Amino acid sequence: MATLRRLSTLFRCLMHFKKVHHAQTAARSHPSCTRGLHAKTMGKDNHAPGQHSTRRMSSAPPGVPTADNSRYEYLLVTLHEGVRTITFNRPDKKNSLNEKMFDEIVVALQEAADDVSTIITTITGSGNVFTAGNDMSNFRTLTMAQTRDVLIRFMGAFVDFPKPLVAVVNGAAVGAGATLLPLFDAVYATDKAVFFTPFSALGITAEGCSTYTFPKVMGPGQTTEMLLFNKKMSAAEACKVGLVTEVFPEATFQQEVHQRLQAMAKLPPKPLVYSKALIRDIHKEDLHKVNVAECQRVTERFAAVYLPGKEEYQEFVMSDCDGKA
Repeated sequence: MATLRRLSTLFRCLMHFKKVHHAQTAARSHPSCTRGLHAKTMGKDNHAPGQHSTRRMSSAPPGVPTADNSRYEYLLVTLHEGVRTITFNRPDKKNSLNEKMFDEIVVALQEAADDVSTIITTITGSGNVFTAGNDMSNFRTLTMAQTRDVLIRFMGAFVDFPKPLVAVVNGAAVGAGATLLPLFDAVYATDKAVFFTPFSALGITAEGCSTYTFPKVMGPGQTTEMLLFNKKMSAAEACKVGLVTEVFPEATFQQEVHQRLQAMAKLPPKPLVYSKALIRDIHKEDLHKVNVAECQRVTERFAAVYLPGKEEYQEFVMSDCDGKA
C-alpha cells in the first residue's frame, strides 16, 4: 500500500509539472498579447478624432516636418505622436525675432490650434539659444501704427491659443522670450538657461503682457527687478519665483522633456482644452487690454530711440489707440 501511495504522489507531481511547463511555453510564444491589447485600448481612448491609434516606437525620429512647414522661412515645424514643435530657426542671429517671424508664429499657432492631430504644442529655439527677443533692426519700413499692430497680433496669438502650450527653453531667453513665458502652460528649461529683460537699458518698455502676468507670478518686487532694473535670472532662480515650471540638467534636457511631452500627448485632448479655458479665460479680456497698452508704449519708445525723425511720431504718441489690429 505504501508503494502505491508513493506512485500516486509521483504521478500527480509529474502531471502538475507538465501543466506548468505548458503554460510557460505558451506565454513565451505570445509575449505581447496583453500589452498589445492595452496599447490599442489606450490609443483608442486618448486620441483626437481622425488620429491613428498606433504609435511609433520610441526609436523613431523626434519629429517630421508638417505639410505646412515649407511656408515658413524662419521656423521649423514638426509633428511627432501628437506633439507639434515650433522651432525658432534663425541661429545665426540668436533666433532673434524679425518682422516676418512675428507673422509666421501667428500662422503657426493658428495651424496648431486647427490641427486635430496636435495635442501638445511646444516652442523652442534652434542651437543653444531660445530667442534673443526682438531684432532691433526691425520696423524700419513700417509706420508706427503698423508696427504696433504687428506686435499686438503676435502677443495676442499666445493669449488666445486654446491648446496646451509648452516652452522648451534650451538656452538664453531674452526680451519677449522671457516676458511671454507666463502665457505658456508649462515652461521647461535647461539648467544653462538665463532669463533677461533689458528693456530700460535699451530705452524701451516691457511687452508680452508681462506688466500683468509677472506681478501675479512672482510678486511686485521681483517684477520690478526684472522689468525695470534689468535683473538677469538663472534657470534655478526663475523656477524659484514661478517663471519656470521645472529645470533639467543640460546633459539630459532634451531626452527628459521629450518623454514628458509624449506622456502629455497621450492624454484625452478635450479635457485639456476645456480645463485650460477654465483656468485662463477669466484673464483674457484684461490680457488683451494690457497687450494693447504695452504695444502702444513700446512702439512709441522704439521709434523715439531707434527711429529718430519719424514723421508720424508726435501724431502716434498723441493718438487714442483703440487696440484693433
